[in-house]
Amino acid sequence: MVRKRQGVSFGDERLAAGETALVVFDMLECYRAPIEEAGTLPNVVRLVKACRTNGLPIFFARADHRKDGRDFALTMSDTDPRFQPWGKNNEPPTAPPHGSGSPMLLPLRELEMSEDDFDIPKHRWSAFAGTALDITLRALGISTILLVGGSTHVGVASTAYAARDMDYQVTVVRDGCHGFTEQREFFFDHVFPRMCRVRTVNEVIANIVP
Repeated sequence: MVRKRQGVSFGDERLAAGETALVVFDMLECYRAPIEEAGTLPNVVRLVKACRTNGLPIFFARADHRKDGRDFALTMSDTDPRFQPWGKNNEPPTAPPHGSGSPMLLPLRELEMSEDDFDIPKHRWSAFAGTALDITLRALGISTILLVGGSTHVGVASTAYAARDMDYQVTVVRDGCHGFTEQREFFFDHVFPRMCRVRTVNEVIANIVP
């Protein structure tokens, strides 16, 4: 007996248009430097073009906070994003470096976001938390999401966990994600394979069915 999940058989690698969408996470102008350093931008550009050519919708999940920081998360942490302890000489920020509406919070220009794409402003790590992502995916009949962007161990992971718990099929694209090397490799080698599929850009493009 073949076990299925939302009509997808185990071992079935096809990514059908009308059922699959690409979610591009925080590939923004304000993060250009680390993205270019990771070398993932050309891969994501190629995947975005393949999705557009084959009719797969593209969702740009992007950080978007009030300039005054009043919608910041309230959860306390021990360290900053680079794992340096908070303290008198390293106090947690109370406002974002770029407020809502800033061009620095737009997707990288190479990704050519258009009015046919879906803009998903977000205020937390997960692209599903308090956004229109889930309801829009379901309205389109999407059951499978492809995830690219970064940071891998923060927003991408948070979004993948949320998607899994909402019964989406999830493929995280290894050479389309960036972030600290140690954390990125750990998630791709020891976390994501247990909870979803891990594929390369070439593998994803090869499996798109128009």
